[in-house]
Amino acid sequence: MLNIHEQTLFIVDDEPLIVKALEKKLTQLGYTNLKTFESGVDCIHSLAENPFVVLLDYQMDDLNGFEVLRKIKRYNPNTYVIMMSSQNDVSKAVETLKFGAFDYLVKGADDTKKLTNTLERIFKIEEKILAPRESLFAKLFHLF
Repeated sequence: MLNIHEQTLFIVDDEPLIVKALEKKLTQLGYTNLKTFESGVDCIHSLAENPFVVLLDYQMDDLNGFEVLRKIKRYNPNTYVIMMSSQNDVSKAVETLKFGAFDYLVKGADDTKKLTNTLERIFKIEEKILAPRESLFAKLFHLF
């Protein structure tokens, strides 16, 4: 059984205060395997650790979040990427979702709630993927 709280989560943001705040919030929510990065380049160099979820800031100095997203998805298309931005820009949100981000969250007052809801959706999806499936033969057998 998958325990999402034990999966590796990357936090990538070039603002150290935001990194610390997200790390604190996720620790309070029970996440135990957090890795933090203050640049997209450092995140990319650590992809061999196979993060389950990457919380990724869109606007960073070295590489923007969109460029990092594309590299993450090329490395492992199954990695969940949650793009976070202080900009409420629909075109950027659509662009990131089109290239494989799971969600685009606007940073703000209720970002903990939005992030918690998004992580819960990921967990529910993974539960369904990993749930044992009844074979076609078993389904037919139960009909009689």
